[in-house]
Amino acid sequence: MLSEEVLKVVFPLLDGVDLAVCMVVCKQWRHMAQDDYFWKCICAKRWPSICKRPNSHTVTYYRIYRTFYKRQRPQTLLPPRLSFDDLEFFIDIWNEDELVFSEVVPGPVLQTGIKFLPIGICNTLKFHLESPEYKMTLPVDPRFNIPWGDTVSISVLVERKDSNKVACIINKSLFDYIDRSASRALAFEYLNFSPNYPFISGIRAWISLLFLEDGDDGIIDVFGIEMDFRNTASSKDEVLWLLDMLDWK
Repeated sequence: MLSEEVLKVVFPLLDGVDLAVCMVVCKQWRHMAQDDYFWKCICAKRWPSICKRPNSHTVTYYRIYRTFYKRQRPQTLLPPRLSFDDLEFFIDIWNEDELVFSEVVPGPVLQTGIKFLPIGICNTLKFHLESPEYKMTLPVDPRFNIPWGDTVSISVLVERKDSNKVACIINKSLFDYIDRSASRALAFEYLNFSPNYPFISGIRAWISLLFLEDGDDGIIDVFGIEMDFRNTASSKDEVLWLLDMLDWK
C-alpha cells in the first residue's frame, strides 16, 4: 500500500467521486479519506466562499459535498387542474391593418396538430413537425399569403370554460424574426401571471407562422401556426400548469 505521505499529496488533487471510491479500497485509505481537509479542498473548487466560514464540528465539508454535489432531481408534477377540453384559444393575425386570420380554436385541436404536411415543406421544418416531442400546432385553412417585408402581428387570448375567465398569451406582437432555414416567422411576449405567483416572471410565449416560400415572388404561404413556451414547459402537463397560473380575468 502507498504510504500516508504519498496519499496526503494525491488525495487533495482528486475530485469528490474519485475520493469517495478511495474510501472503499481498504481501511487505511478510508481512514485517510475521511480527513475533512481533503473534502475542504474539493468544496473549494466548487464553492470557494464556503471555505471562508469558521470551522464547524457539526457541518463538515464531507457532509456539504454529499448534500449538494448532485443536482436536485426535478419533482414529479401533480396532475394539472386544467385540461385542454376546458380551454378555447382566440387567435387573430393582421397583415398591416388587414385581418388575415381569425379563429376560435378548441383546446383539443391544438393537440391534434397538423396531420397532413404540404408538399414542398423544407426538411428542417418537416423533421421538427414529425418529431415525437410535444408540440401545439394548428393547420391554417384556408391558407394565406404574406409579402416579404410586410408588418404582421398576432394576438392570442385563452378562455377557460370552468370559470368563463380569459387570459392573454400574446397581445398584438410582431413577427419580427424570420428563420428562412426553418421556414418559420416568430413572435413572442412575456406572460402575465396571477398575483398568487409573485416569484414567477420572465417566461415567454412564442408563436410561429409555418410557411412555404412561393418561388421568387417574395411571398410566404402560411399553412400552420405553432405555440410553445420553449424549455419552460415542454410537456402537456407542464403547459397546462403554466396556463393555470396566468392572470385570469
